[in-house]
Formats: sequence, structure tokens, C-alpha cells
Amino acid sequence: MWGVADMIPKKEEWMKALNDRHGTIFQKKISSTTVAVCGLGGLGSNIATALARAGIGKLILIDFDKVDITNLHRQQYKANQIGMSKTEALTCNLKEINPYLETKIHTICLDENNAKDILSDADIICEAFDNAECKAMLTNLVLSEMPEKYIVAASGMAGLESSNTIKTRKVSKRFYLCGDEVSDVSDGIGLVSSRVMLCAAHQAHTVLRIIAEEYQV
Repeated sequence: MWGVADMIPKKEEWMKALNDRHGTIFQKKISSTTVAVCGLGGLGSNIATALARAGIGKLILIDFDKVDITNLHRQQYKANQIGMSKTEALTCNLKEINPYLETKIHTICLDENNAKDILSDADIICEAFDNAECKAMLTNLVLSEMPEKYIVAASGMAGLESSNTIKTRKVSKRFYLCGDEVSDVSDGIGLVSSRVMLCAAHQAHTVLRIIAEEYQV
């Protein structure tokens, strides 16, 4: 009888499948890139999942929170993970998807005092916070003190408005903003899984486009 270990593809098989899908040159770039995901809620957990599937080289996962039942409708966690730290729970889930993914976790509240050190190894930073002040803090810090890094942020993904209003805008050379830039959680029914995932997909796809040097005009 086969066990779970027998079902996991060898690394050579895993890489061949990715190379066949993305092309060897592009996949090599993906596999040598480190991305920091700041906040592992509806945005961050979905961003990380998409990038793990793409074969990203390393993910730096940052969140201070624990999995709660209210997270399960839109975040990449399971009911049996309630009470676990999001960093640990998401790492487990990502390893099930991509057993060769390298991760580094920080179960901590990211702030102006620790951000530069924690994000120092990242090539691209994804801002995925719920709080507007935290979003502004991280974006401003990266732009002013880490200008060599790319930041992909989000603004506006709440409610049931058309999915077509979720867009990606290049704000400056290394700053991209995804979302509708209008909707707010307090305006109506709040965050809906499908629309949050759309915004997260925009962020993950922007990361891949940056890696491919397909820079948005």
C-alpha cells in the first residue's frame, strides 16, 4: 500500500512540470525570487497560495494573528486549524501544495521599527494588511527607505461590485496598487471571498509580471 510520502513528486518531477508550463528561463527567475507577504488574511493567504503554485523560490510570511472561525470564508485556512498561528497554519498548507517551497515566518506585528530588518531579503513586497494605517506605514516605509525593492499593495476589494472594477495600476517605477481604490469594509456587507481573491490574484500576477520584466506602463 502506498503512503503519503510515495505520492509526493520528486523535486526533479516538480521542476519539470513547472518548466513545461512556464518555460525554463522564466521558471528559473521565479525560483530565484524572494517575496514577502505582509499580512496573511484574505489577501495574503491567497497571494501566497498563488505564488507557491507558481514555484516561487522563497516566501517570507508575516502575521501576528491566529486563525479564527471568521477567517474561513475567505482565507486559505482549514477548520481544524482554528487557534493556530496564521504563519504556522499557512506554511503547512503551502507545503502540501508545493513541498519544495522555502519559507521564513515571522509571527510578529510588522511596524516601523522591525520592518526593514524583516524585509531585507525580499525582492518584492506584497502589502496585504486589513488596517489602513498599517497599509500606509508599510508603503511609505518601503518607498522612502527601501527604494530598491518593489511593493505591490492593495486598496478596495469589499462588497459585491463588478469584478471588472478590480484593476492594477502602476503608481511609480516600483510601486503597484491593486483593487478598485474605492470600496471599504464599512460601506456594506464587507469582504466577500470571491472579490478578495480577485484582488489577491491581481497582486500575485503583478509579482510574476515584475519577475518576467513585463512592467506595466
